[in-house]
Amino acid sequence: MLDHVFLSVSDLDRSIAFYTATLTPLGITQRVDYDGKDGPPGHPDLKGFGANGRMFFWLRPGIVEGGAAHVGFVANSQNEVNAAYAAAMAAGATDNGAPGTRLHYDPRYYAANVLDPDGYSLEFTYKSWQH
Repeated sequence: MLDHVFLSVSDLDRSIAFYTATLTPLGITQRVDYDGKDGPPGHPDLKGFGANGRMFFWLRPGIVEGGAAHVGFVANSQNEVNAAYAAAMAAGATDNGAPGTRLHYDPRYYAANVLDPDGYSLEFTYKSWQH
């Protein structure tokens, strides 16, 4: 199980706004800012996102390699997948796969895919057998 992911972004303010809008429908509504000077020398400033008291998705300023990462976010229903996709598109995402069943994985695998403003691949996923 993963504890956290860092993503380097080109425009921190733009990405904070994008992810705040995009992750809210998934219940990922908690935010924290970590000042890098509180860590070891050279530690970056971090902008965290989480839920249920756990911060697990972090943004940091840095070099972007958009195609280098794919992040899948858990949705609790098909409606949450649809809402996250709609929110992402309204916030400036690029469509990379409209909401629907991903039969090539499993007939119960429902997802939507977008590219964030830096070109990172995001997936909002509802797998009924995992709930």
